[in-house]
Amino acid sequence: MKDDWIEHRREDGERIGWICMAGEQFVAVDILGREVTGEVDWLEAEETLDAMGLSFLAEPWLFQRADGTTVRVRITELSPSGIRVREDDFGAAAAVGADVQDHSLPFPAPDTLRQVTAH
Repeated sequence: MKDDWIEHRREDGERIGWICMAGEQFVAVDILGREVTGEVDWLEAEETLDAMGLSFLAEPWLFQRADGTTVRVRITELSPSGIRVREDDFGAAAAVGADVQDHSLPFPAPDTLRQVTAH
């Protein structure tokens, strides 16, 4: 997180991202620390973050491991200190006591973490 990022919170006080200066314009940064707009006016940056909300964090994600394999994960922790994801076991761990693997990632989220896209 950069010092010049301005927190943007929804009405209930939950942080949903940041807005940062870009010349005379602004850039919206999501809760993962990723730029989600180009240079826009302040209102558009706010509206973009408000529309995104936080629900997208609950969806499955893809994570590319250091060995190049890609696995489905769920975000389990998220802060400017770091991101933690857990490999998606589709509920098996709870049912059979399976061992699940967690991964600690830096903030902002690296390109190795990406949303699952619908086909």
